[in-house]
Amino acid sequence: MTLTKARLIALDWGTSVLRGYLLGDGGSVLEERRKPWGVMHLPEGGFTAAIQGMAGDWRAAAPGLNVLACGMVGSAQGLREAAYIACPAGEEALATALLAVEAAPGVHLHIVPGVRTSGERPDVMRGEETQVVGALARASHLGARSLLVMPGTHSKWIQVGEGRILDFRTYMTGELFALLTEHSILGRPARTALAGKAPPLPSGDAFERGVAAIHAHPDTAATALLFSVRTLVLTGQLKPEDSLEYLSGLLVGDELRCALPSRGEASPASTGDEALTLVGDPSMGDRYRRALKIFGWAAPPLIEDAAPKGLWQIARRAGLCNGV
Repeated sequence: MTLTKARLIALDWGTSVLRGYLLGDGGSVLEERRKPWGVMHLPEGGFTAAIQGMAGDWRAAAPGLNVLACGMVGSAQGLREAAYIACPAGEEALATALLAVEAAPGVHLHIVPGVRTSGERPDVMRGEETQVVGALARASHLGARSLLVMPGTHSKWIQVGEGRILDFRTYMTGELFALLTEHSILGRPARTALAGKAPPLPSGDAFERGVAAIHAHPDTAATALLFSVRTLVLTGQLKPEDSLEYLSGLLVGDELRCALPSRGEASPASTGDEALTLVGDPSMGDRYRRALKIFGWAAPPLIEDAAPKGLWQIARRAGLCNGV
């Protein structure tokens, strides 16, 4: 592979992982790399060393390529804070608000800003806005108004319309799962049962049992239902090694209970207004599809690897794609 077809170096820079993409015409991925160099786990030498280790050879072979990054690199903990822009926000607004910094001598890095909402419950995102741009560019099925769901440590439910982010809400589902697993009494049975052993394959039955428990008790607080992770194990109704899958089901189910739009129809995840689409990892997408089925929703489509396409779209709008 030669670098003559390269048009952009794109970085998706998260808290724990740095992903690098060498992009060609139309945003095609010519080469992809992954390093454990998120903003909280930088190598010796910091951001400069991380950029050099990720893309130094790309830049040496094609020194004219621009570098565009999204994610936590633009946070207060990152290289330089890129101010949030307000909703509604689309690729034009993001491209206009790019922050240009000198990451190292001769290395000019452009950073995509995050997006915020206002009001009594303000919310923020960093990195997901770029995935939204990529998802909208790749998905012809999305209607005039759609709901994008991005499962993860901080799950995002994002309303989009006419190519822009209109509103969104964050659910700390993944982080709560990690905290309860590692630092609460609920995670102890599984930790004890699995000590020194290889983790078992995920139990779909236990996960779906947790989702169903939330669905069957719409008026019961999740904090009350969470204790059943312990009591079901104590009474022999749940294997200790399956308890974390049950816990995951409770947390995902509670997220769906709160986030799903109120609809009169049983299966609104179809084409048209308020279409629901998953964006992200296929394994997490499958988990959410199974949970949505319990809530009476049809299986929504899934868009993978939206970040590089989003970075390309923003770079193209900003005039950063060499030769384009």
